[in-house]
Amino acid sequence: MFETLSDRLTSVFSSLRSKGRLSDADIDATCREIRIALLEADVALPVVKTFVAQVKERARGAEVSQALNPAQQVVKIVNDELIEILGGETRRLRYAKTPPTVIMLAGLQGAGKTTLAGKLARWLREQNHTPLLVAADLQRPNAVQQLSVVAERAGVAVYAPEPGNGVGDPIAVARQSIDHARRQQHDVVIIDTAGRLGIDQELMKQAADIRDAVTPDEVLFVVDAMIGQDAVSTAQAFMDGVGFDGVVLTKLDGDARGGAALSVRHITGKPIMFASTGEKLEDFDAFHPDRMASRILDMGDILTLIEQAQKTFDEEQAAKMAGKLTSGEGFTLEDFLEQMMMVRKMGPIKNLLGMMPGMGQMRDQINQVDDRDLDRIAAIIRSMTPGERQDPKIIKGSRRERIAKGSGVTVTEVNNLVVRFFEAQKMMKRMAGGMGIPGMPGGRKAAKAAQKKAAKGRRVSGDPRKAALGKGAKTPDAGPDMSGALGNLGAGQLPPGLELPPGFDPSKFKLPGQ
Repeated sequence: MFETLSDRLTSVFSSLRSKGRLSDADIDATCREIRIALLEADVALPVVKTFVAQVKERARGAEVSQALNPAQQVVKIVNDELIEILGGETRRLRYAKTPPTVIMLAGLQGAGKTTLAGKLARWLREQNHTPLLVAADLQRPNAVQQLSVVAERAGVAVYAPEPGNGVGDPIAVARQSIDHARRQQHDVVIIDTAGRLGIDQELMKQAADIRDAVTPDEVLFVVDAMIGQDAVSTAQAFMDGVGFDGVVLTKLDGDARGGAALSVRHITGKPIMFASTGEKLEDFDAFHPDRMASRILDMGDILTLIEQAQKTFDEEQAAKMAGKLTSGEGFTLEDFLEQMMMVRKMGPIKNLLGMMPGMGQMRDQINQVDDRDLDRIAAIIRSMTPGERQDPKIIKGSRRERIAKGSGVTVTEVNNLVVRFFEAQKMMKRMAGGMGIPGMPGGRKAAKAAQKKAAKGRRVSGDPRKAALGKGAKTPDAGPDMSGALGNLGAGQLPPGLELPPGFDPSKFKLPGQ
């Protein structure tokens, strides 16, 4: 969503990096570009004016003029102001001292309230709560049925005593749901209210009556992030007519310019609490202003990436797999498939790559990444027998042809997968061996330690010949002992001052008595 804004800001800052000092003209030009970038992103004009004024004031202050790298300092200022305009700190849900906690959703029709109710319920269930969804939208056709389906997918209970489609009293349903939640021991109640295509008095009155009937602990305004400038006027109308405590942004995965996210909080003064980033129920999380600002400035979002990995990967399983990877042994195609499926659960590969710092400069390449490529690889591996997955070396011509037919791909694709897997195995073995790098496991440091341990307590003779023979050798005539000693000469165990001639192979040296 913020691709256009991110690209513009990145180009603005890249032009600053070549400057050792920033003049007033440089600051004015930079702020002008930032203003244009924000306006193109559909950010409300009052917000743009405030933002640019703050950046310009701080950029002309001592923190930039005395900085070793003024360009980086300007980036930091813009980052700080973005965090501030997005809400500063992450706002958490307020829970009632005496359950249940009542959360009321309000917003226009089409903003995604019903789906978001299911996402919020699923998110709360993962936080060890027992939420209850309440179908209080009795006007929109099939709204009650939709909420029931969403609740089933989210694995939570639903309270829907009325059929909807214009039948039933939403205020009575909302009021009765609180008693029902207490009886069934639900600690959170999420009320899905009706919306309209536009602001009208009937909508506001119904929402206000439901609010007065249940006295919610949180009223969340659900806004479609793709409606641009209209999001600001709609939010202001709901603020005046009903009032709300926080904002939830939906459809952040869309191709709109994202101005709503930067405008709503500043205009209403209410924080953005949650964000929906996809169609699936799991595409939902708390909104973090600092992480969103970091994404806009193409600095990545590593914390969210780590959190997603922690949710997906089993700790014991990950430790077991890490042991296989570091040892370079026992890693099979079965393990590779398992790891790939875990990464797949974390979400679209494009989204994961987009959380890495600097990925905005590779957006074209990232857009070419197709998750179906992973599905094809999985199909190839699943077409193999258990023995072939454990030992890919046995996969020869006829086997590759059978696997290709079973997975619906070409033999070349099967060959490429097997070759890449062997290359990965070699790389893991090199890493396990330390690749000759001091300090790496199995590297030169480990080799030296092993030599010291072997030499500990051994008395080294002053005679180089006896030193080469090792412990227990008395004379160079001891045939068997000398053979063992000379066999070790090629392993780097020569005593100081003794060198072998070039091309000398001790294993071919014929000793007396052999």
